[in-house]
Amino acid sequence: MCVAPAPQCLRVPATLDLAAAAALPETFFTVWTNVFERGRLRTGETALFHGGTSGIGTTAIQLASARGAIVFATAGSDEKVRACEALGARSAINYKTQDFVEAIRSLTSGKGVDLILDIMGGSYLNRNLAALAVEGRLVQIGLMDGETAAVDLRRVLGRRLTITGSTLRPRSVVEKGQIAEALAREVWPLLERGVVRPIVFKTFPLAEAAAAHRLMESSQHIGKILLTVQS
Repeated sequence: MCVAPAPQCLRVPATLDLAAAAALPETFFTVWTNVFERGRLRTGETALFHGGTSGIGTTAIQLASARGAIVFATAGSDEKVRACEALGARSAINYKTQDFVEAIRSLTSGKGVDLILDIMGGSYLNRNLAALAVEGRLVQIGLMDGETAAVDLRRVLGRRLTITGSTLRPRSVVEKGQIAEALAREVWPLLERGVVRPIVFKTFPLAEAAAAHRLMESSQHIGKILLTVQS
């Protein structure tokens, strides 16, 4: 049995079974608070999401598209590029064969994007800044490429850029409850109508957790990998 503070809990959307609903909380809480609250993404603005076929990426693409943003994403294969575009990205970039900075400049006629959600850090930092438009916002939520990087502050000043970031786990019950309230109001109706959905690639019984980890490490999946538990 697991318990959770009541303010953090949300009802299972009528369109989903319990297993699919289990794929919602981490990604939807993370995307909502970082893209729409901290990142202030608005209708008509442009956004770039790195790792477009991750749990975070598939959620961000769908939510941003549903709320009227123009979405771009990066992914590591042509198959994953197509998956991002099927989820609502106007265009996706294979980062293994294209420079995403040059691609974004081309796709935005040299302007850059208004918001970038980044899970990488490290060497991506200055490339992200180069891909932002004037008044652009970089929201850092992961450090897969490293915790430190030298920053070109002249670009930050000259283009009036914002660099911010957050983590979800250390937040208080009250803070997480406020995010849950926003999701219930702004996102759960989209789930109920089937406008957005959790992308579940594969489920494994808990006894096969090692196999689930091997699949995750292979980076062959699109969306979430779930472990199921017998009641």
